[in-house]
Amino acid sequence: MTLVTSKMGRRAFIKNTSLAGGGLVLGFNLLNSCKPKTTEAVVAELEMPKEWYEINGYLKIGDNGVVTILSPNPEIGQNVRTSMPMILADELEIDWKNVVVEQAPLNTDLYSWQVAGGSRSIMNSWESLRMAGATARHMLKEAAAQAWQVPVGEISAVAGVLSHEASGNSAGYGEMASLASQMEVPEEVELKDRSEFSIIGTSRKNVDGKKIVTGQPLFGIDVQREGMLIAGLAHPPAFGMKLKSFDAAEAKNMPGIRDVFSIKLYDEGFKKSAFHHTAFNELVAVIGETTWEVMQAKKALKIEWEQASESVESMSILGREMTVKHPTGMENSDTHNAKLKELNTRKGRVARKDGNPEAAFAKAAKIIERNYSCPFLAHNTMEPMNFFANVTEDHAELLGPTQTPEWMEPAVAERLGLPLENVDIQMTRQGGGFGRRLYGHFMVEAAVISQKMKAPVKLVYSREDDMSQGMYRPSYYATYRAGLDEDNNLIAFHVKAGGVPESPLFANRFPAGAIDNYLAEDYTIDSNITTGAFRAPRSNFIAGAEQSFLDEVAEEMGKDPIDFRLELLQRAKENPVGDPETNDYDAARYAGVLDLVREKSNWGQNESGVYRGVSAYFCHNSYVAQVLDMVMDNGNPIVQKVTSAIDCGIVVNPDAATNMAEGGAVDGIGHAMYSALTFKDGAPEQTNFDRYRLIRHSEAPKEIEVHFVDNGIDPTGMGEPPFPPIMGALANALYKATGRRHYHQPFISDRPPLVG
Repeated sequence: MTLVTSKMGRRAFIKNTSLAGGGLVLGFNLLNSCKPKTTEAVVAELEMPKEWYEINGYLKIGDNGVVTILSPNPEIGQNVRTSMPMILADELEIDWKNVVVEQAPLNTDLYSWQVAGGSRSIMNSWESLRMAGATARHMLKEAAAQAWQVPVGEISAVAGVLSHEASGNSAGYGEMASLASQMEVPEEVELKDRSEFSIIGTSRKNVDGKKIVTGQPLFGIDVQREGMLIAGLAHPPAFGMKLKSFDAAEAKNMPGIRDVFSIKLYDEGFKKSAFHHTAFNELVAVIGETTWEVMQAKKALKIEWEQASESVESMSILGREMTVKHPTGMENSDTHNAKLKELNTRKGRVARKDGNPEAAFAKAAKIIERNYSCPFLAHNTMEPMNFFANVTEDHAELLGPTQTPEWMEPAVAERLGLPLENVDIQMTRQGGGFGRRLYGHFMVEAAVISQKMKAPVKLVYSREDDMSQGMYRPSYYATYRAGLDEDNNLIAFHVKAGGVPESPLFANRFPAGAIDNYLAEDYTIDSNITTGAFRAPRSNFIAGAEQSFLDEVAEEMGKDPIDFRLELLQRAKENPVGDPETNDYDAARYAGVLDLVREKSNWGQNESGVYRGVSAYFCHNSYVAQVLDMVMDNGNPIVQKVTSAIDCGIVVNPDAATNMAEGGAVDGIGHAMYSALTFKDGAPEQTNFDRYRLIRHSEAPKEIEVHFVDNGIDPTGMGEPPFPPIMGALANALYKATGRRHYHQPFISDRPPLVG
């Protein structure tokens, strides 16, 4: 075992006599059967305790040995409500069949990083969850030692049972829970060695699985409360516009409508963080008894809009100050694209420069230059934006789907004029996030409406509301150049990348550090179209562009694409260019996933009629390599198989990690191949799925095979890393299958009409 400082602090422990209210509770038993039992059967089998004893802020132990583990982070489908409790349960040394999982409330004093973003939930909580479990195990052993009057070092704890071999005494955790809750928190605790893990690294089914497939209430959209009203919002039809006036007389007289009024989301002078970002600050709220009545009343509003003036906002993001400029006027995608191409011909901001790339390009025998682009994308979460709020004079209760409860809590408190401690934010399960729910303006909107109505309100966006109100993946453009000498050696590399309104460039990622003469530049275009984080921000474009280009360079050099990447990584590992500490990536781990995917995909053993593309990328502290197998059917490309190799450190729950890898591959193929959001006069031209193309079931890979590197490193990111590289593998396979390279997403628009 490893001895660590507990960091739990000394605090009073509370004896609870009932389950904490407001959480979603599900008991489960999966060790004795391959089929999950019904919730009712499991709860009956567990025989819920008469008394609960709080051992620490993460867990309670019942008088019969049943354990409630609180999962602190928002659940957006990444399965943290299963995986995080698994970490604690393993260190606690409890039988998994005796565990109940409950969503923890927002508590910034007790929990750290109660955020679903950046693929950091497990990584950031790994140590604290383990310590919480180990601390509780130690306190239970101390209780047994005190009860039996023996040294604590002679007490063993296995599967929820405490034993003392010499005396023959034994007791379940429930028998010692009351005494354990009165013990002092230890200054140090022993953590298990990896070889001792019994739950971590094993597959456990989603604790909410049965509720999800049977349609039981779990999501924010499911919330129902007595006296609850429904709210909808009308916003400007185009970016660059704002509210001038409105006439709600007709709408107010429609059936079920309670009121119509305008709201301002944030008051003048409010200091935003990036996650308070919103497209339109002044909106028209329609409040009624049912969703349908509200939707119909919105159509009856007579609203006059006007052009918004130019503005500049100061924001902070995780402690870093930034300035956001919003130009005046209505923007067009054609204008954006022309401006990106024009800026691409100019000198950009130099982000990194190794050697003398200008001189190397000047003497190159051959220069390869390619341009890549992608459009704006909408998040399109399955569950549209919604939130419940019940605001009284001195208290605010909020309940719904949010990725950033701890970052939104101060904004809600300030906007409502309430003390922070009087704002209670509870988290529901979310029907998708992908970065969209990092921006909690819809939570504030619901709170402001409830405060004005003096009633509980559920705000509901329609699909059109969400798709036309911003927080899109930005539009990007990149140019790659490679210089080869007379012997076809790579002597110079140049990437210049920009976007609306941000650049996708990562100047210190591969192949930086592997090429003597390297130059990375970027540029941006200001926009009044609001953008935000989209699964694997920036990486979701630049990875595909980079990996497509590397394949083309490898072909020009006459090298196998995997061998070429490994040669560069060997250089970065053994003789890196520049300061190796500057490079973002670990060359050995990067090479490891390429070696693994080559082995598992049987790379080099080409099957007739199968066209293969490879790609590899590092982001969110993890490494992913993918091989995509494609076949052609009457001129139509069919993705037959994807083989993924992933290094994300210790895999807590292989089932959940595999699911994320599979979802990332499908999602990436779909967006690269089909999806696009374009603008005309400031308005999105696609506002629902009749015009916005997503991947269909028949277009998903027929098979996805996932392999993990077993290296014992603490867990790193998993939700986002499998998403970016698949786009490069897709482009490279398309080239092999069709003889034509694809540079501009969506690829479906960048290819000749399909035949057959």
